[in-house]
Amino acid sequence: MATKVKTKTNRGNNKRQSIINSSIRVFARQGFFQSTISQIAREAGVADGTIYLYFKNKEDILIQIFDVKTREVFEKFKEEVEKAGSSFDKLKNLIHRHLKEFQQDRDMAILYQSETHRQGRPFEAHIKKMSEMYLDIVSELVEQGQQEGIIRRDLYVSLVKRFILGSVDEVINTWLHSTKEYDLTSMADPLVDLFINGIGVRKT
Repeated sequence: MATKVKTKTNRGNNKRQSIINSSIRVFARQGFFQSTISQIAREAGVADGTIYLYFKNKEDILIQIFDVKTREVFEKFKEEVEKAGSSFDKLKNLIHRHLKEFQQDRDMAILYQSETHRQGRPFEAHIKKMSEMYLDIVSELVEQGQQEGIIRRDLYVSLVKRFILGSVDEVINTWLHSTKEYDLTSMADPLVDLFINGIGVRKT
């Protein structure tokens, strides 16, 4: 009996994940507000009614996408950061993994970028939570860098971490809208160099 229940649960989880993945593709292609439950169901290969067994509505699907994907991605971010010792290497690992995750899932990158930049976002609380999680990781790196002497102590940590997040965000946006194909992760090292060394010429 226990095996049957477990098998049924696994099937349910797999179907839910399939709907989430299908929704990401539909939202990325159509835009969230233009997408319909019927389109998602067709993409997932299920009946319209099946969607409502797992989600309340289209908005609930988007919220669950952000919740699920955020947990998955941020665990990977933490793993990469923990592999390094110095704040410089941790920052390199973080930025490289960030760009890699978006490059590997272009549909999710499109969805994330479009919804987090939308005016009057209906999912403000969830997007704010995601931003805060990322900024918390960066804050720790900046503070460690200040202690190690590679980041100036006279800078506001809140300003530095938003500078980093904003720069990465803009690099991803540029990649998504570029007419040329290129390796997004190739921007990781130049970004970290910019963060640490800035654009000014060093006085000798």
